Amino acid sequence: MGGRADGYYQIGKGAREKPAPLSTLPASIQTYNDAKHYAISAKIPEFSNKNRTLVVQYSIKFEQDIECGGGYIKLLSGYVNQKKFGGDTPYSFMFGPDICGSQTKKLHVILSYQGQNYPIKKDLQCETDKLTHFYTFILRPDASYSVLVDNRERDSGSMYTDWDILPPRKIKDVKAKKPADWDDREYIEDPNDVKPGGYDSVPAEIPDPKAKEPDDWDEEEDGIWKAPKIPNPAYRGPWKRKKIKNPNYKGKWKTPWIDNPEFEDDPDLYVLKPIKYLGIEVKAGSVFDNILICDDPQYAREVVEDFRANNREAEKEALEEAEKERRAREEEVVSLTEAKRAREEGEKRRKERGHRYGDRRHRRRHDPRDYLDDYHDEL
Repeated sequence: MGGRADGYYQIGKGAREKPAPLSTLPASIQTYNDAKHYAISAKIPEFSNKNRTLVVQYSIKFEQDIECGGGYIKLLSGYVNQKKFGGDTPYSFMFGPDICGSQTKKLHVILSYQGQNYPIKKDLQCETDKLTHFYTFILRPDASYSVLVDNRERDSGSMYTDWDILPPRKIKDVKAKKPADWDDREYIEDPNDVKPGGYDSVPAEIPDPKAKEPDDWDEEEDGIWKAPKIPNPAYRGPWKRKKIKNPNYKGKWKTPWIDNPEFEDDPDLYVLKPIKYLGIEVKAGSVFDNILICDDPQYAREVVEDFRANNREAEKEALEEAEKERRAREEEVVSLTEAKRAREEGEKRRKERGHRYGDRRHRRRHDPRDYLDDYHDEL
């Protein structure tokens, strides 16, 4: 591994010589066995992100269909026993995708502050296909951040609001109450609206004009026949005044926000402990490459653009060809399995026919004289 002390540290076969020569590894880091856990670390020139933008970027490709796994990059401070580096090793920053079944497709962003790890509160989604994808995290001196996937901003915000590191600057005033004269009715009844004359004289139901007295109706036994009632089409329901805009409407009352007495600002909230090591943790067959730590978001963007311009289409074609070969192998396995099953069924039927033929051949034919033997025995 290699790097330089002026704000750039880059690893991988995708490393470039812009804006200045960088020491690099000749190849990417690749794992093979699915679901197996891997961890590797490297000591790098110590650096701090105080008063400068921090950019952490790398590419990862999942070459296998994984049930549960991921690939994380970590920045570590202090002393690290590299022979024992793993999931329990303390870190200052962790970033990367986590995939588990069809439900979890999460992009982790975890920051350490005063010895405690804080995950981002947002639900960020990662990519799940078998192509190479670039993940970029940018942290600025004003504590604002951006998360990019393949140079497209996936999310952005502030450490003050998107991590539960410090208490919030503002809180709702739980003691506040809606003023008695607060009018939150957007519409009111028109006080000048008057009920039309004769409105209440219209009945809700009327006799059915199409109904006829049955021929067998007997008034002495059945009483006076009355037509059944039906809804009156002229009936307009109970009268109500029409609604008009409320001239005194003040909007929906909301609990006001006040300064949080427990909030104490830390102007160095964004500053990580001095970084001395770079770590990688991964499960499943994966390819890590193009690892970059710098303070220039534009340079990081150019790295991604160059890679995609020179590799994206070829990678897609290779993946499509690999998928064709995989489907062909699966179809061949299915064909061989079906052929084997057909042979076994045919052999089974031949054996069954053989048994039936053998039984008929060895069965002794009935002799009509057999009954005479039985007759002599009885005598």
